Amino acid sequence: MDTLKKFGLMEKIVHELEDLKNSQTAIITKLTKIEVDNMDLGDKRLEKVLPDMHQRVSDNLDSIAGLLEDFANQTDQFSNKNNVTALKEQEAIDNL
Repeated sequence: MDTLKKFGLMEKIVHELEDLKNSQTAIITKLTKIEVDNMDLGDKRLEKVLPDMHQRVSDNLDSIAGLLEDFANQTDQFSNKNNVTALKEQEAIDNL
């Protein structure tokens, strides 16, 4: 795979991981709102199930955040090592 294509794919994955992280954050926010609402309602099943769900989603968010950080660093290192900026500039010149 050519260097610019590989870098483009790596950037795409970073963005997808960021989206996934944002989605998990939104799920945690929604779960928290349900938990707060249930304080007034007092539904026993919600009291039993929601904390476990919250914890699992939180654990997933931690995993995603760690993976995102590592992969973003790997992408930056790849860019620096392969001088991607210069390759993009040359590609732009070649396409004129």
